[in-house]
Amino acid sequence: MEFGSPLYAVVEGWAAALASVPVLAWGATAFIVDKVEPVEAPVFSSGKAVFRTVTPVVMKGSGRDESGVRTRRQAWCLPGEAEWDAYMQANLWRKAVTLGLDPEVTLESVGWVGPKRSFKVGSKAGGKKPGACVEITVSGEPETLSALHSWGLGQANSTGMGWIGA
Repeated sequence: MEFGSPLYAVVEGWAAALASVPVLAWGATAFIVDKVEPVEAPVFSSGKAVFRTVTPVVMKGSGRDESGVRTRRQAWCLPGEAEWDAYMQANLWRKAVTLGLDPEVTLESVGWVGPKRSFKVGSKAGGKKPGACVEITVSGEPETLSALHSWGLGQANSTGMGWIGA
């Protein structure tokens, strides 16, 4: 099992906490903790990275139609849809700014897109979040790209969405 964060202090805290417990209870599932091993994020010295997610990327759009009229409140958008690239670009920029890193990160291209999948996350009753696994190419400062790799793509990363594979 992997946990990730672009903040090293958070990873250190998790590692210390997990190393001190023999069993991690996750809902109705119990995981025996044999070993805790922090893993460094890849270094993207070229200033380019290809990120391929292993869990769906969810991204909320504007909910507006072509004329600019808001037609939906929950406006999830998928890779390949009109707003997705712009909202992904803004999401990458916001994450870099939040971490105090160079925000000059660019979504260069969207490659592979997996099938649409929907997941209920959290304990609240209600709708599911739709998304799709995706492969994107991004450019930016190596430190920013490493942090983005550890954070994930899109929204709802704390629920496991947008997790980038090794």
